[in-house]
Amino acid sequence: MLKKGKEEIIYLLNKSIEKFQLETGKSIVQNTNRKNYEELAITLSEISNQLPETAVQLGHIHYEPDPQKGKADFPFRKYDITGGQIKDALMGLVANPRPFLVDTCYIYLYKMGRQAFELNPNDPSLIATEEPNSSSKDSYSIITENQQLKLRLAALKNETSQSIFQRLKFYRLIFIPLCVIFLAGAIYFWNLNNATNAKWNSIQEDFNLLPYKVSQSEIDSLEGIWICYTSSPQARLSDPNRFHKVVANLVDIKYKDGYFTYKRFGASFDHIGYIQFESPKILSIHSRILNTDQKNEYPRHSLMSLNKEQTFLSSISASWNFDAGENNRIIGIREVYQKLGKGGRLEEVMNTPANASCQCKIIKWHQPNLPLQSFNLKNMVLDSLKNPTLIKLIDEKSILLKDPEPGVIKDNNK
Repeated sequence: MLKKGKEEIIYLLNKSIEKFQLETGKSIVQNTNRKNYEELAITLSEISNQLPETAVQLGHIHYEPDPQKGKADFPFRKYDITGGQIKDALMGLVANPRPFLVDTCYIYLYKMGRQAFELNPNDPSLIATEEPNSSSKDSYSIITENQQLKLRLAALKNETSQSIFQRLKFYRLIFIPLCVIFLAGAIYFWNLNNATNAKWNSIQEDFNLLPYKVSQSEIDSLEGIWICYTSSPQARLSDPNRFHKVVANLVDIKYKDGYFTYKRFGASFDHIGYIQFESPKILSIHSRILNTDQKNEYPRHSLMSLNKEQTFLSSISASWNFDAGENNRIIGIREVYQKLGKGGRLEEVMNTPANASCQCKIIKWHQPNLPLQSFNLKNMVLDSLKNPTLIKLIDEKSILLKDPEPGVIKDNNK
């Protein structure tokens, strides 16, 4: 007894495909495209259209003659086999295949129809057992699943190839312009970076910025809270009592990236700026008035020698007398710095009864684990400092006018 239905036709078609490829040298791609099976279908149709005359000769069932034979061509004849029929049968979609398709496959493969083959079967794979064992069931399953997997794999491969091609085409359209833009941008920014570096190197050289690498000991010696005494009020023409005056300023100096930030609290206005080491122990101090509009008002420059052995450190400054209107003039002045300590922060106290009482600026120094210190900053008489050494450093002789002018500085010898 022979196999029937899907199991039989799938096996027969697979064997037919193998024979066709071997004899013709042509490859059949087994996927869902019916066109791939058309050449095999034409070959089988040459046999199937002879079935009405070969029943006795080849041993198959009787088929009615085709009234259109000789009047129509493939695939419009009655017993034509199409690529779609082969594709559907291979995929297991046909439970009861057409008898003429089955007989045609037997004749193509074994030179006899199904009835004749059943009387003398010479292919054990087509013989069905009374009780199908696991191996025969597995054999049919393997044939079916193998064919379906081939079809799915071929379809997936085709879809994947098309998808990859489309994606590559899309990516080329995007990637190539992006590469051109990126390359142009890289060249532009490389040139810009080189120009910027060259410009910055030129600025550093011309302005002598950070020429000296500061050591940790130098950082420790300069960073901290300082008090700065200056005699600039003595050069203010608008103040008739200006002679023998001094004003104390509190300065907060902090290290930052090779230089030092400089914030100075004065009796009337504050300064902001920076300090840099020009060489060992030699400092340049640059500052300006602290304002809200970022204008560079009343710039000043000081030079100071940092000597740890001295209590009072003198700086020579190109400064201003900070007078009103046309009386505001550039002066040369000696300023005296004294280091008070390190750490903590300075806070300005404003709009309190204490401000009104002392008519001064009040600065508080907050230090970790130390008592709060308060400083009243205002113009005061030089003798109130009660330190002869300090008084001599910042008396009237410490001031140099830009243009000589009598009466501005008091002559202590008269």
